[in-house]
Amino acid sequence: MTQPTIGYHASHEQFAPEQLLGLVQCAAKAGFDAGMCSDHFHPWTEAQGHGGHAWTWLGSAMQACRLPFGVVTCPAGRYHPAVIAQAVATLARMHEDRLWIAVGSGEALNESITGEEWPSKPCRNRRLQQAAAVMQALWAGEEVDHDGAVRVRHARLYSLPTRPPLMLAAALSEETAEWAGGWADGLITVSRPAEELRGVVDAFRRGGGAGKPLYLQVKLSWAPTEQEAIDGAFDQWRANVLPPATTETLATPARFEAAAADVSRDDIRRSVRVSADPARHVAWLRDDLALGFDHLYLHNVNRRQADFIECFGRDVLPRLRQAAADAPSGAASGSHTDRS
Repeated sequence: MTQPTIGYHASHEQFAPEQLLGLVQCAAKAGFDAGMCSDHFHPWTEAQGHGGHAWTWLGSAMQACRLPFGVVTCPAGRYHPAVIAQAVATLARMHEDRLWIAVGSGEALNESITGEEWPSKPCRNRRLQQAAAVMQALWAGEEVDHDGAVRVRHARLYSLPTRPPLMLAAALSEETAEWAGGWADGLITVSRPAEELRGVVDAFRRGGGAGKPLYLQVKLSWAPTEQEAIDGAFDQWRANVLPPATTETLATPARFEAAAADVSRDDIRRSVRVSADPARHVAWLRDDLALGFDHLYLHNVNRRQADFIECFGRDVLPRLRQAAADAPSGAASGSHTDRS
């Protein structure tokens, strides 16, 4: 079995950019293989309290440590796909192709700041697929003119990446995963019960994604005690366990907080892997590998980041890698086409 990539997720919504820079450096020293970050304008709640600019930060982070990095973004709405293609190409050139990008249809929380009417999901999906095609054409050195859900005129990148960056589709539902299987280079989704994850993976493969890499953003809450783990998750992440059909349309942190007013600690446990026991996290992550995910990016949703990095670097990552090394060849499968 191929050794998995175990990465650290840097949450711009929860920490100031200078703090996150230090945390990814600590993660690299602790043995994490890679980093990834969110790309938000607003946090989901006031308790999270931050909103650094992902693209500015990535330039510093990739210079500060040698990890490969990824970013989850919406390349249409508050951004134009040609501008995102240029940003990606520049980072790829400066940092030896160590960048992958995941694209999604966005949330009103971030994209609606431009004042445009918030589109329906089918409209956002059309816009996303066209934006992805525009970026891929630009990375190939083409001059792009495009009319449709996005408009482009006479765009050409003169500083090209040495190879086109890996472009993943960010998908939460089976329907979106199947739709993206044919045009994305791979899939990224978020942790949830195994049967739900298996359905998303199967849908992506069914839609044309067979043999493409599978990435998982793992939502967990570890702290030195069980009580700290659940309390920290409740404080920071209770607005993030609402269904996507609700959250995609909420435009401000205040609306997220109002929508999450009745979320309980039991609700948190159904969406976030809460445990103070490193062995329990190893078991959960081994299950992810068995589903075919061999790129796992760990997001500890509470504020105990330094302790989490130290604990997982010592007690989780080595055991997970050993388990992968001991597994029979082909025991878990999925990603044979890997450019990260």
